[in-house]
Amino acid sequence: MVNPAPRAQLALGDTTVTFLPDGHGWLNPAVLFPASSPDGWSTHAPYLDAQGRFPVSVGSFLIRTAGRTLLVDLGLGAVDFAIPDVATFKGGALLDSLAAEDLTPADVDTVFYTHLHHDHVGWTTNVAPAPNARPGQIVEGLTFAQARHLVTEAEWRHWAGTEDLVGPDPAAVRAPLADVIGFAADGEEIAPGVHVLATPGHTPGHSSLVVTDPSGADDRRLVILGDVMHCQVQVTETHWSFAFDADPAQATGTRERVLKELEDGRTMLAGGHFAGNVFGRVLPPAARRAWASLLPVG
Repeated sequence: MVNPAPRAQLALGDTTVTFLPDGHGWLNPAVLFPASSPDGWSTHAPYLDAQGRFPVSVGSFLIRTAGRTLLVDLGLGAVDFAIPDVATFKGGALLDSLAAEDLTPADVDTVFYTHLHHDHVGWTTNVAPAPNARPGQIVEGLTFAQARHLVTEAEWRHWAGTEDLVGPDPAAVRAPLADVIGFAADGEEIAPGVHVLATPGHTPGHSSLVVTDPSGADDRRLVILGDVMHCQVQVTETHWSFAFDADPAQATGTRERVLKELEDGRTMLAGGHFAGNVFGRVLPPAARRAWASLLPVG
């Protein structure tokens, strides 16, 4: 059985990408992967615990490149709640994880959201939305007040006027961002060697990031997936859409497209929800495509 992923770091030349844990979840596979089945999970049993749940990591990716400091997604925030028969979630460690890198929120110059689901925006402000949130909490401002905050325009517009439980809370997330949010487009370079990659399906404006060494000395690249995949089993079970995919067919198509691009031997991936280790690479299909971790499972 694997557990939620700990801190891990990958270097591309002088550029580093570090996974900063914020928390974790334990999910019911029958509910969250509706196309799966007990027989289908039999070959992926190491990803399930004794209760038949699968773990997901939740956190942020810290990119340090050419004097820039970026955070990709902002975790769950300080929450601890359960959705009966569906999942349990606990967060709150991101700022401690950042401090362990000798950084404070003031050191972060850019926040990039792959999308705006609640488990990617939790540290936007001091208030982390949750089903059991204390009523009447006062939003005191942006956690990373010195940073520019970026998302795709399609993603921002998608959530306008909604109060979906899985989306960005209007008071704690959307309102504080309204006057500062910036829009990043497919292919745009948001920092040296860091480019936006459109990966719609999970949400309409979902995007990933492609990280390369801006000096060109290291010819490898890393794709930070966002929620293109939630678990390593989707490397082989690409048709297993997640229950909260806005467009399951589009999400499956995006997953297949990205996975084919990852088979070139020089591309690695980072799955922020992957258990065990978040960094890995895709092995080309022999009998079928497989996942290979870049770090030992501990």
